[in-house]
Amino acid sequence: MGQLLTSLNLRGGEAIVPELGFDIETATPSSDELSLYNQLSQLLVQPGPSLLEALSQYTSGSELIRDAIATPNPENENRAWEAVLPTVDMLRDFYEYAADLKKTLPRLLDVLCQGNVSKNLESHQGLTKLFADLLDFVFEFDNLKMRNPTLQNDFSYYRRMLQRGRYSSTDRPSLDEPVSDLRSAMVEDDRANQISLFIAYPTPMMKCVIDTTTEYVEKNELQKSVGECLAALWAACFQTVSKKRNLNPELSSFCLKVMVVSIILYDHIDPNGAFSKGSPINIKNSVKIIHTIHALNIPKESSASNLLSALRYNSKHLNDDSTPKGVKNMVLAA
Repeated sequence: MGQLLTSLNLRGGEAIVPELGFDIETATPSSDELSLYNQLSQLLVQPGPSLLEALSQYTSGSELIRDAIATPNPENENRAWEAVLPTVDMLRDFYEYAADLKKTLPRLLDVLCQGNVSKNLESHQGLTKLFADLLDFVFEFDNLKMRNPTLQNDFSYYRRMLQRGRYSSTDRPSLDEPVSDLRSAMVEDDRANQISLFIAYPTPMMKCVIDTTTEYVEKNELQKSVGECLAALWAACFQTVSKKRNLNPELSSFCLKVMVVSIILYDHIDPNGAFSKGSPINIKNSVKIIHTIHALNIPKESSASNLLSALRYNSKHLNDDSTPKGVKNMVLAA
């Protein structure tokens, strides 16, 4: 692992992709990290499948909302209201998960990025894999969210009804602390405003991770260490998909998604970005491997189009004048 970071620090741009002593497929937490791993997994990883399942099962209330707006009577409005309430509950779960992510991710970065990054990654392979699991979830969530643009329309109707004085008594802060109807309405309206801001972004989970990581880097002055961690994670994923034979489609998909999100995060926390000549991340090889693996039978969410669209639209420095034209053209044309 130490040789990996030495190679990365050469900042070779288009040079070699270093080998790791870390197997992302088989990494498990050691006894020393198991307690923290379980705590962080409970907050960051375990909720993922149920959140993705809920989002994949989302049913739009647009038709009932149109009826309620076109013919505003109590019956139509009640139908529309009942149709959007499950979506509101789901969006509240998403927002609360993102709030937990924002509070918990710095704890994970403390372990992986404080001090000697090489030793950290070697001794905390379970937590490194947990970080990869988180980035995989972030990609999958945002990919699903972008395929459901009516989420915002449903929530806008809910907010409109709140402003007209309608809300559910079950949304009150606590049944043990009686509050006035006005107070309850104000609390729910404020929460609705926060959720609305969260889902307004095309990729809200990506934005949450980017903002949290950037804030962590600035607060702790750890740009170099966090950059090394992200570059190492990128290299681990790249080597897995490029070197292993008979790789199953699920693992290929996982590695490609984590590889792309690692590049995006690195691009936001490094002053020169991931696309510069001095970057330790080999962008050209990354794009090539995405196209190569795309030829395999991997899940649709990991298609070359989805992966490279995420890279294009979430990057910070791709269109900088300092980005080599060959790199920029390769990413934009892919």
